[in-house]
Amino acid sequence: MSSARRAARGAELLEASEDSSPAAQHARPRRMGRIAVATGLAAGAVLLLGSSALVTALMTPPEATDAPAALSLTNDPPEIEQLPVPELEQSPVVADLCTVPEVAAALQAGDDEGAIVAAGGGEAFRDAVADGRAPCVNLGDSTRIWTVVNKLRPATPIEYRPAPLVLPEGVRNIEGGALRTDAASALVSLVAAARTAGAGELALLSGFRSYEAQQRTYGRHFAERGDQADQVSARPGYSEHQLGLGADVVACAGQCSSLDALAATPQGQWVAEHAWEHGWIVRYVEGKTGITGYLPEPWHLRYIGPELAKAYHDGGWTSLEEFFGLEAAPGYAN
Repeated sequence: MSSARRAARGAELLEASEDSSPAAQHARPRRMGRIAVATGLAAGAVLLLGSSALVTALMTPPEATDAPAALSLTNDPPEIEQLPVPELEQSPVVADLCTVPEVAAALQAGDDEGAIVAAGGGEAFRDAVADGRAPCVNLGDSTRIWTVVNKLRPATPIEYRPAPLVLPEGVRNIEGGALRTDAASALVSLVAAARTAGAGELALLSGFRSYEAQQRTYGRHFAERGDQADQVSARPGYSEHQLGLGADVVACAGQCSSLDALAATPQGQWVAEHAWEHGWIVRYVEGKTGITGYLPEPWHLRYIGPELAKAYHDGGWTSLEEFFGLEAAPGYAN
């Protein structure tokens, strides 16, 4: 019998046995296993042949064609255009701020704010002064907005009186206090901004105090407190009020409250957060008595100009002594 006929006969017998008996049905898995093995071998052969064909195709140089290659098998990395790196130029630190012509010219003209701007702004100016790189900037000059007056640094001269002095226009003025013209304009701006922001009205309780007025004020506090007067009142010649750059403000809602009540009012909270935006700082704050020599006075504002006030605020400073790198002034020298 030929092989073809034997294969056909085998298929007939297989089909007949599968339909005839349970025994044949039990034998089905074994036959199916053989078929599966055969099928797997056939599939493996196809895969092997296919893999061989793929390897052959990969090893054969591609024919020239105008179509773009779908896959690059070269080892060379793709060329990526590198973005240009920006070059940041840092301004060199000036060894002597006074050699900058614009700074020198502004100082000569009495333009304090202009000198600070010419120095590169409030922070650069402060850095130069604190580092000793600004010998022409005198922190003891009572005519300058950066002057520092404390228990170790009196006004110069001790009976100094600024001129001109004006009343802040449009600001409720309880004692008729005056300020330097620049400070007066800045207080008008601050009071207007507080009202616009919805914080309420601020009034000026006390501004400029002459040397003679300080004598009377300090004498009254000394009579009440004795040696403790130095914590709440400056001795004559040692008060920022003598500069025309100090302002005591109170909150008003119809009537005006006391100095001590300011901190708990919306006006007081607004002043603490926004006074710097108008060139003012709260001079004596909580926790700095050992530096400034005074108990906290949320009502006492000091004008130092927009540039320095911004640097003071942004740097997190809380005393002019630390801001300019000066020694603490907790008490008088004698």
